[in-house]
Amino acid sequence: MSKNFDDLLSKVKGCERKKVSVAVAQDEPVLEAVKAAKEQGIADAILVGDKEKIKIIADSIGMDLSQFEIIHEPDVKKATLFAIQLVSSGRADMVMKGLVDTATFLRSVLNKEVGLRTGKVMSHVAVFEIEGIDRLIFLTDAAFNTYPDLKAKVQIINNSVHVAKACGIDCPKVAAVCAVEVVNVDMPATVDASLLAKMNDRGQIKGCIIDGPLALDNALSEEAAHHKGITGPVAGKADIVMLPNIETANVMYKTLTYTSKSRNGGILVGTSAPVILTSRADSFETKVNSIALAAIVAESTK
Repeated sequence: MSKNFDDLLSKVKGCERKKVSVAVAQDEPVLEAVKAAKEQGIADAILVGDKEKIKIIADSIGMDLSQFEIIHEPDVKKATLFAIQLVSSGRADMVMKGLVDTATFLRSVLNKEVGLRTGKVMSHVAVFEIEGIDRLIFLTDAAFNTYPDLKAKVQIINNSVHVAKACGIDCPKVAAVCAVEVVNVDMPATVDASLLAKMNDRGQIKGCIIDGPLALDNALSEEAAHHKGITGPVAGKADIVMLPNIETANVMYKTLTYTSKSRNGGILVGTSAPVILTSRADSFETKVNSIALAAIVAESTK
C-alpha cells in the first residue's frame, strides 16, 4: 500500500512506461512537468500543438525535444481533439491539458466520436500526502461536480475507490463528510451520507467501507472520534474523504495546499483513460505528481 508520493513514484516506475498526450503543449509549466516526468522515468509524452512555440519554450528550459514525438497543429481546437484521439485510439495512455481553456478541453474529452466518455459521472480525485497523517488521503470532488445528488455521489465514490485501489489500497475506507455526524433532515448532505453508508452495507456500493455522516475531525482523527464516542472501521481512519459539494471540497483542497505541509496530485476519472487537468496555479511538483498518478491509474485499467 502506498503511504506517500515517494511510494507512488516507486510504484509507477515499476510499471510499463506510460505515454501522456499533451493538448496544446506550448505551455512552459506543463512542458517542465513533462520533461521531469520523462527524466524520472514516470512517463513519455506526445506533444500536440504549435511546433515552433513548443521549440522556443523547450530551448528556454533545456528540454531535448529529440526525445519526444511532436505533432504540429497550431489550431487550438484541432490540437486538443487530436490529443484526445491519441488516447482513445490507444497511441497514448492519458491526456494532459496544456495551453487551452478548460471548456474547450473538456468538450474534446466528451466528444462523441473520439472522446473518452463512458456514460459514467466524471469526477476529480485529489491525492494528498499530509504531514502528521500516516496514509494518503483521497479528496473528492474539489473541481468538477458542483452539487451532486445521491446517484452522482455513488459514482463519485466508485471513481475514487478505483483510484485508491490503483494506489494499492485493497479496501478503501470512505467517509461521507458533513458538518455534523448525525442525520438531520434539515441538512440534506447528512441524509445522503447515511443512505450511502446503508447502500454499502447492503452491497449496492462494493469494494470499500463507507460510513457517514462523519464530521471531518471524526473521519481523520482517531482521537477526535474516540472523544465523541464514534466507533467503526472508518472513524479516524478514512482513506477517501467525500465532501458534499464543490465549495466545501475546493476550500479543503486549497486549505491543505496553502496552509499545511503537504504534497498532492489530482486527475479526472470516470473516463476511459485518466485526464490530467491541473490548474496554472498548481505547483511544478503537483503537475509531476498528477502525471504519476494518472500513470498508476492507467496501469490498473489497461
